[in-house]
Amino acid sequence: MAAVGAPSMLMPLLCTAMLICSLDFVSSVEFTWLITMSAATPHLVVIDLSINSITGVIPDSISSCSSLEVIRLRNNSIEGEIPPALAHCSSLQEIVLSNNKLNGTIPPGIGLLHDLTFLFLPSNKLEGSIPSSLGRSPSLSILVLRNNSLSGEMPPLLANSSSLYYLDLMRNNLNGEIPSTLFDSPSLATLDLSYNEFSGPIPDFSLTASKLKYLSLTENNISGEIPPTLGNFSALCSLLLAQNKLQGSIPESLTRIQSLQALDLAYNYLSGAVPPALYTVASLTYLGLGVNQLAGRIPTDIAYTLPNIETLVMEGNHFDGPLPASLVNASNLQVLELRDNSFTGLIPSFWSLPYLTQLDLGANQFGEVDWSSLCSVPASAQLKAMYLDNNQIHGTIPSTIGNLPSSLQLLYLSENRFTGMIPSEIGKLTNLTVLQFARNLLSGGIPDTIGNLRNLFLLEVNFLHGSIPESFMSLRGINEMDLSQNNLSGEIPDFLGTFSSLQLLNLSFNSLEGIVPTGGAFINSSKVFIQGNKDLCTRSAMPQLPLCTSTRNKRRETLHIICIVFALASVVTVLVSVAATILLKKRNKSKQHTDESPNELMKFSYAELARATNDFSLANLVGSGSFGVVYKGIFEFQMHPVAIKVFKLDNNGAPMNFLTECEVLRNTRHRNLMRVISLCSSCDKMGNEFKALVLDYMPNGNLEGWLHSEVHKQRQRRPLSLGSRIMIAMDIAAALDYLHNWCTPPLVHCDLKPSNVLLDDAMGAHVSDYGLAKFLCTNPSVSEKDLTSAHGPRGSVGYIAPEYGMGCKISTAGDVYSYGVILLEMLTGKHPTDDIFKDGLNLHGLVVSAFPQDICDILETSIIPYYELEEANHRLDGEDRLVVGMQNCIMQFAKLGLECSMDSPSDRPAMQDVYAEITMIKETFLTLHC
Repeated sequence: MAAVGAPSMLMPLLCTAMLICSLDFVSSVEFTWLITMSAATPHLVVIDLSINSITGVIPDSISSCSSLEVIRLRNNSIEGEIPPALAHCSSLQEIVLSNNKLNGTIPPGIGLLHDLTFLFLPSNKLEGSIPSSLGRSPSLSILVLRNNSLSGEMPPLLANSSSLYYLDLMRNNLNGEIPSTLFDSPSLATLDLSYNEFSGPIPDFSLTASKLKYLSLTENNISGEIPPTLGNFSALCSLLLAQNKLQGSIPESLTRIQSLQALDLAYNYLSGAVPPALYTVASLTYLGLGVNQLAGRIPTDIAYTLPNIETLVMEGNHFDGPLPASLVNASNLQVLELRDNSFTGLIPSFWSLPYLTQLDLGANQFGEVDWSSLCSVPASAQLKAMYLDNNQIHGTIPSTIGNLPSSLQLLYLSENRFTGMIPSEIGKLTNLTVLQFARNLLSGGIPDTIGNLRNLFLLEVNFLHGSIPESFMSLRGINEMDLSQNNLSGEIPDFLGTFSSLQLLNLSFNSLEGIVPTGGAFINSSKVFIQGNKDLCTRSAMPQLPLCTSTRNKRRETLHIICIVFALASVVTVLVSVAATILLKKRNKSKQHTDESPNELMKFSYAELARATNDFSLANLVGSGSFGVVYKGIFEFQMHPVAIKVFKLDNNGAPMNFLTECEVLRNTRHRNLMRVISLCSSCDKMGNEFKALVLDYMPNGNLEGWLHSEVHKQRQRRPLSLGSRIMIAMDIAAALDYLHNWCTPPLVHCDLKPSNVLLDDAMGAHVSDYGLAKFLCTNPSVSEKDLTSAHGPRGSVGYIAPEYGMGCKISTAGDVYSYGVILLEMLTGKHPTDDIFKDGLNLHGLVVSAFPQDICDILETSIIPYYELEEANHRLDGEDRLVVGMQNCIMQFAKLGLECSMDSPSDRPAMQDVYAEITMIKETFLTLHC
């Protein structure tokens, strides 16, 4: 019998009718579960109340249903614990409680239900360990506990179960080694242990007639090599081992699994060549080898040996050579990701593939693109994202680029060698949301037709001239517009002041003139950058901008420009002289001080730096920024590597950046600041000016890469522990305290962010990149303009102190603000420019909204285990003290981040107090581990 009437009918039906065999209520209605089940219902066999809006708890009186065989309550809002009384329903065969709000532990008595075959409890808030009694159930064939907070090791009894057919424990906090008996199960067909904390090796096993079809161990801490015995799983369709710590080579035995459809080995430490036979497993639809240390070339006939391939991911390895032309015949290909390798030659015309949606060939060494097929792109093509950035592609962008699939949303062509003009046909790609042409050699004006791209939200171009097109009036949905470092002229269009969605407008370092708009984004100076435009003015008072006059004397403007040019030339001459004097004094001083490292006395030539970096090869490239690129180098007379920062002298501000870094490094010395070994000021082999700094090499990269490795497509790293985050925060504070309070005169960094915090082999932090730094001077002869943020903030978006956006004086409080943002970023794992931050919400506001009661809700996932309490009866007194102490450390860490990132500079603490506070947090943390 099915109950299909109004909710009011449910109580009498359930509580008084003695002959009900089935209660099935599947309408999506709202009502509160108030069932008491006070009366006996001996004939009730099935309860199905799935997909409703039921609230409340499962009553203990459910045990009265002595004949109950099936209970389905999925997709409701049921709270509380699973009642142990449920185990009294001895006839139960199927329990489905998924997608509710159940908490507490799984009652051990459920495992004693003799006839139970199906236990489905995913997407709740269950915690504690998995009851070992579940392994005793002789009929249990399907067990799904995914998306909970279960912890502890897998019970040996469960691993030994001879009845299990389907075991899904995905997304919990389970740990320990994977029992080898699990792989010897004769009945198991699906095993998903992904997104847990299992460690140790993949167990070896002896079973040769396994039924296993699906095995996922993704994102655990599994180490060691891939055992060749995995090749014995002859029925396997999916083998997913990504995001672990696996080493060694790919076993040849995996190529024997001819049923294999998905193989994902990405984000490990695998090395060597890919077994050639792997490219001949014709059943493969997904092959993920990304972010390892694999090498070799892609076979020329891959499209024919892998006829069913849909996703091919090989990014972040050492693959080289040309791409096989046959790949354009891989008719089922949907995703091709080959970024960050050493592929060369011609890029084939992949956009003609009928199902391809994502093409990522960035960060390679491609020199050409086969644009010829753009004349005949099929209308059915589905390409949505094309990344060709960071290559060596030369030539012009063809007018036929407008024939790319109309579905294209992301087009990245930045950091290549494109010349000529941006073709007007680009306006045909009306679904574009991101268009990047940055750092090429493009010339001419901005095409009016870009105004047709009404969904565009990020536009970044360079080296162009002319005015900002009036057609841009149509780009009202744009989120970021970067037109900086061009030669644009004319006035800033008034319509830009009406764009309500605009979060970043960068028009800096052009030749714009006239009146600055006052509405929209221009009200918030932290969103707009207009510095480096000499003839801008304002009708109303704005920091650092002159008031506009009613008449403009062109001759006076011309003379003014000439004066500025001569003045700038004089300043550059003086700065070069000062730098030369500094270097000469340093050389003389070095002769008097014998306690300094011999490396600091060395001066290197261009040729020596070229030899140390293999002629500045891409293989040695470790990073790139606005003003320079960094290479890893090894000198012939040294065993240890160094970092060589080569300045991009053709970029605006780079020469000044070099001089500033020299001056800062000359005047500072601290264990948590980057140490300069030497410098090179010379000419390259083409006779061009060449400037570089030789610095200590930091093998663990920068803090940005550790906090957001997935964004930067870097090698998967294990999350930073809470202790590491505290130690790094203390190191940064120590460096800032030194700069602010122990340098004479005091120094403000002005660009503090995670990418400028480098980590040595012991994970010690070193603050770097002083190109925007400013010495604070009390000399009244120093121009106040030299100590302000000019027409725009100094620093990076998300970390810039709000007062800098209003042209206020540069101060140590600006660094304190940036430091506070970094603390909150380390705590939450959220970048301050994350997509969630809109409509006035920022990182500071996010933490404020959760502090202190709900702080756990916004913690980065790897920190949560330090915070969450376990059940009291599972914890010793010493463990209780440890958890409470950890919570206190996290709360103090969050509080300090909030104090430092206050909007008003006067509300922020001084750096010496910040350093004292973070030191106390560190001492408290270390005491807990004694």
